[in-house]
Amino acid sequence: MAEVGIFVGTMYGNALLVAEEAETILKAHGHQAKVFEDPEVDDWASYQGKYALVVTSTTGQGDLPDSIVPLYQGIQDMYQPHLRYGIIALGDSTYSHFCGGGKKFDALLQEQGAQRIGDMLMIDASEDPEPESISNPWVEQWVTLLD
Repeated sequence: MAEVGIFVGTMYGNALLVAEEAETILKAHGHQAKVFEDPEVDDWASYQGKYALVVTSTTGQGDLPDSIVPLYQGIQDMYQPHLRYGIIALGDSTYSHFCGGGKKFDALLQEQGAQRIGDMLMIDASEDPEPESISNPWVEQWVTLLD
């Protein structure tokens, strides 16, 4: 079964809730999963050759939340062709940079040669006040794509 690190960038707790729900689903399917609420580069590095699931919200300016910025900055010079990952981006379409945090993380990983598994999920807070109602079915489908 797969090992999945779940790396969280949250401001108000919604991304953490989504990540914890994803952890439960992954474990129910027999995978190893661990949530990193304040992820560090060492945590990330331990998942090379495994799977990373990035669950991040977005600030009003389209940036990453403070809790995941150190990780994002710390991995900028890495080459990661052995990393397989998924992205769940939370945002609000009433802002011009909808899901900007998740899009930035995805773009960085693509530049580094990492392989995204499945499509990025973008959850709109203005349409879906309970993000786990959207993310849980996505995670159920994503888990079928893991080795």
